[in-house]
Amino acid sequence: MGINGTMMQYFEWDLPADQSLWKSLKEDAAKLKTAGITAVWLPPAYKGAGGANDVGYAVYDLYDLGEFKQKGSIPTKYGTKAEYLAAIKALHAKEIQVYADIVLNHKLGADEVEQVSAEEFNENSRGQMIGEKKTIGAWTKFTFPGRKGKYSDFTWNWNHFDGIDWDQDRAKNSIFRFQGKDWDNDVDTEKGNYDYLMGADIDFQNEEVRQELISWGKWYTETAALDGYRLDAVKHINKYFYKDWIRAMQAATEKDLFAVGEYWHWDVNVLMDYINANEGEVNLFDVPLHFNFHNCSKANGNYDLRKILDGTLVKTNPMKAVTFVDNHDSQPGQSLESWVDDWFKPMAYAIILLRQDGYPCVFYGDYKGIPSAKVKSKKKEIDKLLKLRKQKAYGVQHDYFDDPNCIGWTREGDAEHPDSGLAVVISDGTGGTKRMYIGKQFAGTHFSDVMGNAKYNIKIDDEGCGEFYVNRGAVAVWVQKENK
Repeated sequence: MGINGTMMQYFEWDLPADQSLWKSLKEDAAKLKTAGITAVWLPPAYKGAGGANDVGYAVYDLYDLGEFKQKGSIPTKYGTKAEYLAAIKALHAKEIQVYADIVLNHKLGADEVEQVSAEEFNENSRGQMIGEKKTIGAWTKFTFPGRKGKYSDFTWNWNHFDGIDWDQDRAKNSIFRFQGKDWDNDVDTEKGNYDYLMGADIDFQNEEVRQELISWGKWYTETAALDGYRLDAVKHINKYFYKDWIRAMQAATEKDLFAVGEYWHWDVNVLMDYINANEGEVNLFDVPLHFNFHNCSKANGNYDLRKILDGTLVKTNPMKAVTFVDNHDSQPGQSLESWVDDWFKPMAYAIILLRQDGYPCVFYGDYKGIPSAKVKSKKKEIDKLLKLRKQKAYGVQHDYFDDPNCIGWTREGDAEHPDSGLAVVISDGTGGTKRMYIGKQFAGTHFSDVMGNAKYNIKIDDEGCGEFYVNRGAVAVWVQKENK
């Protein structure tokens, strides 16, 4: 009997740099399985420029999974290569898939400076050159002396990059594009051309680069026995690159590898353009849905809940939407901070976990808490919703998005999942009752709210409908009482 798929992002930005995450994950595998998690997205596992303090997005050496003495340490922030592989093995033993964070847009922490002819560009209008062409000191030579050519003898130099944001000769921070280079095309149009994000910007038009990244991808996928990928910063990379890269990985492994990209944009049309360009090879996180959750949580009950799914990827293309409430970028203190307020978190998680559309992702920071931001764990509420997703959230769905402050839906259940079926009611203002159809097969049975908001039971009438209640600013999830 198959269960609903549920992903967990198993990290947050401010985890302590104590090299313990892989060990904790190994110990957590059985609990994640029991909770209903079927896949985990793990943080970047390779050595960053900050060594053991690096979250992983300032990539230095893609081949160093915590194996070599580089950037001041052997382990990464999360542990050693052996611990990483042991954690993956433990997850696979519990039939939990593993998605690796793939960060290919840029590199930082070069080993040597090169003298490169470059042109300076306007930060906010990337097509506008400012000043004269000049020779700069660019940190672009990556020789990886600690690894000594193991796994790959490929070394990086300025020819493999489009530009950089630091001139060592003048100690100047600006955007410099190397002479003879163009910003990659078919990227997001913010700032005119949003190819450049940070560090030494990788040139995806360079054939040596493309072949090396494919070669590395095959090595990494095989080494870590990966089941899929989370693709970082895809709006800054030529939108056709990952289609070819993923197909190369699938051909090499003969596996149906999953891929979800991070395209941080509010407009679902922009996301759909990217999905179409990749011919469906890449799913995307539903950023517009996240923003709807954020806006609703800040509206003090003045948000029209009927529109909570409007303009979202899960509504436009549900088969390609990975839904989420928050993540490491939106958490407090981060560059894309857009935190969903605590009071609305259970409602938001009910929307992504208990509906039929979308592939939901639970955030570690919500599940375990974020001590640095004084964010408390929502594990108790999320575990209830995960159990409901695992056992009850099946069958035909009926929506009742008919009131600005109180919406609901039902799932009729199906034969494959005994005792399945549920009714959900959400209110961001005053509570209320919604008459909803859940199926004539439930006629005469009693339902109760497993979230603990409504204290009484209700009876389903002969037509298969119930008067489902929710309290003010809460979510109620009703299931058949005899089988709760």
